Amino acid sequence: MVLLVLALIPSLALAALWGVSTAQLALDWRLQARHAALAERGITLTGDLAAALREERRLTAEILADPETSPTALRQQRERTDKAVRAFRSGTGSGTAGLHGELRDALARAREELRVLPEVREDVDDRISTQPVVFGSFTLMIDSALKFTDALGNTDNGAVSVRAQPLTDLMWANETLAREDAVLTRGWAAGHLDKTERSDLVEWIGAQQYLFEDRIASRLPETEAAFHHDTTLMDAWHTKTVVEQTLLQVPLTEPEDLPREAGRWREAMEELQPRLQELTGRLAADFNRANADSVWDLMVRMVAASAIGLGAVVVVIALTLWLTGSLRQRILALRDEAARLETELPAVVERLQRGEDIDVDAEVREVPHGDDELGRLGQALNLARRSAVETAVRETEQHRGFERLLQRIARRTQLLIGLQLKKLDEMERRHEDPEVLEGLFDLDHLAARLRRYEENLVILGGGQPQRRWRRPVPVLDVLRSALGEVQDYRRIQIEVQGRPWLSERAVGPVAHIVAELMENATAFSKPPNPVEARAGLVGRGLVVEIEDRGLGMEPEEYDRLNAMMAEPPRMDMMSRADDARLGLYVVARLAAGLALTLEFRPSVFGGTRVIVMIPAELVADAPEPDTGADADAAPRSDADADADVRLPLLPRTPESAAAARHRRGRVPPRASGTRALRRDGGRVPAPVPHHPRAGLRAGHPPGRRQHAPTRRNSKGRPRMTQRTTATDRDLDWLLDGLVEQVAGTLHAVILSDDGMVVSQSGTIERTDAERLAAVATGQQSLARGIDELFNGGAVRQIIVELADLWLFIISAGKGTHLAVVASQEVDAEVMSVAMYTLVQQVGRKLGTEPRGDSSSADGGRSG
Repeated sequence: MVLLVLALIPSLALAALWGVSTAQLALDWRLQARHAALAERGITLTGDLAAALREERRLTAEILADPETSPTALRQQRERTDKAVRAFRSGTGSGTAGLHGELRDALARAREELRVLPEVREDVDDRISTQPVVFGSFTLMIDSALKFTDALGNTDNGAVSVRAQPLTDLMWANETLAREDAVLTRGWAAGHLDKTERSDLVEWIGAQQYLFEDRIASRLPETEAAFHHDTTLMDAWHTKTVVEQTLLQVPLTEPEDLPREAGRWREAMEELQPRLQELTGRLAADFNRANADSVWDLMVRMVAASAIGLGAVVVVIALTLWLTGSLRQRILALRDEAARLETELPAVVERLQRGEDIDVDAEVREVPHGDDELGRLGQALNLARRSAVETAVRETEQHRGFERLLQRIARRTQLLIGLQLKKLDEMERRHEDPEVLEGLFDLDHLAARLRRYEENLVILGGGQPQRRWRRPVPVLDVLRSALGEVQDYRRIQIEVQGRPWLSERAVGPVAHIVAELMENATAFSKPPNPVEARAGLVGRGLVVEIEDRGLGMEPEEYDRLNAMMAEPPRMDMMSRADDARLGLYVVARLAAGLALTLEFRPSVFGGTRVIVMIPAELVADAPEPDTGADADAAPRSDADADADVRLPLLPRTPESAAAARHRRGRVPPRASGTRALRRDGGRVPAPVPHHPRAGLRAGHPPGRRQHAPTRRNSKGRPRMTQRTTATDRDLDWLLDGLVEQVAGTLHAVILSDDGMVVSQSGTIERTDAERLAAVATGQQSLARGIDELFNGGAVRQIIVELADLWLFIISAGKGTHLAVVASQEVDAEVMSVAMYTLVQQVGRKLGTEPRGDSSSADGGRSG
């Protein structure tokens, strides 16, 4: 029954997913088809409506300017306008359901504006309306219609939107030209223009020239561009240009004399307007074709995706049901065999414990099984009948004890290495002599490599590295971090295509894998042959390739390594002690933990090429810039901002370090050979030495300073004690570092004598931190009571052991204390060393003296 449910749930979920995706595609197609149909009708109807309104606007302006003008032409034009209005209302009144908001609102405004047309005409006939009011009313109706056309061109399909742009620009250019025509017609009829009209003409002429020359001409298709060019060579276009230039050359302060080309202007307009209308029709037809093609393509994709999805659903459901039935039969058989083993095995074990000689073949009857997971389970049941169970259990316990011992030793060494790296960073910032810096950087590089080797021991012992990241990191920084942990890093060239980012949980393992592969490539290729490391996004995720020019391997060796990467073997430290490629076992273990795919291939250069395939779920988007409290807490200079964009490719040299200090205003720059890697994927062909740890630090985002965080004063916040000079945020990063570095650490809080929280780690909420501070203050009071009773002296350290937790309290200086909560897995000795180191840092930050010596790390334990 359970297997049937397990088969039905994913089958139904897959079918539902197919249905939802198909329905969504169908909805998109239906909406786009409606939009295309409305655009095909609406653009033509809008063009006819705008042309009719323009002509009626011009004739109305002429009659208002000269009452003696015959109204016959105006009455005829009104009939044509009414016909265009009715056609527009009828053509756009249906098929508008589901349109996007902008288009729906634009259509509603256009239909609404047309309602005032009868009132405007009535006011004109009664001679109670002025020229500006009438002109503005007609212009508003035309503008609303053209804005509806603009909305028709705004689609999600880029190709369709590109075709719509010259069409809408041309319709607006026609409108500005029609406005000129209407105003000039009224001016010639009245015999003058006022300053407002002349100013409007200047604005319209400029807008028209910009649209025709800068936006329309450069975006027209080849045929329409030739048609437009021929139009600009006509005498009518020349007449239009002459009149416009005449208007532009007359200052607004001079008398408003009109150009004398009234008759030629009218002839030019009657000749140009049909040409422009024809060009508009061509562009509208081109736009409608693009819309229709887009709808057809979407329908084809929808049908294909639906058919393929349905076929996949049917196949998956059939296979699921068949596999379920097969598995059920085999599981029932295994259940029967396990029940028989439950009765037979205890008797065999008892005989083994008595020391009897047992013929395994006679006692254990082999049951045939397949080679899959259930088959291996059956084989395991067969093997359970063999051998001495008690000896196997004892052997397993011994092996696990050795692994735990190995992990503990390695983690203690890792802690010391981390302290050494911090000390080296401090010395690097204090010294400016290139020779001294070069020696410090060499030590830094060796320490970084030693840290990786210690992590190898942890991984081989069954543990996980302690270095963790909280945010996504650029792949370039990950490769640079790996580069800083390789001995012969000068031979390695890095190339990153684009700007990919890596998920925070994959940063540490991927950097370790790449470092091991780089080390292996440099070790098995002859100097000075380069080693190339390339990274880039592909369809299924991110690919990192590492290629050397060594001697390569035999085909059997490639097959063995690829099989090991596909199925990492259980590491036996004793049997693998003499293996020269222990790092590859580490790579296999880390890759299996993240579902990475690794493949070793022969290189065209004769060496080896390693391809690391990182799944898409481990590839992250670039995070948004910090705009909250974190950004306020760490203001950065321009130099720091620049470091986020252009990072060094290889470890830095003393000269490059001096140049960096010069950017911060410390020393004059020295000549530096350090090059930068372009984020667009460009490779620096000639890498030179630089600092090996120019890469990442666990827990810090890329591009930020990882030491000495920016301080803020405590304006608006009460100080914890009179001697406290730092705010809680100034010390949070130190507590976060303690939690990350020491395995088993849960929370850390710095408190004052009066129980106020000075700082807290990011793993604990403010309310819980205050409660922890109160508990720690109570423990301090109890300890001071012991001093008063037995004259024990000052309280230096308190350790409380619970069933599942440890509580460590240590004096951090005058007036402050450090409280740490850890699980039972924590190493008390390692924790004491780490807390003492943190106390020294906290003492400097708070401006107080830390406790005098580290001997108190073995202080008394309570509880």
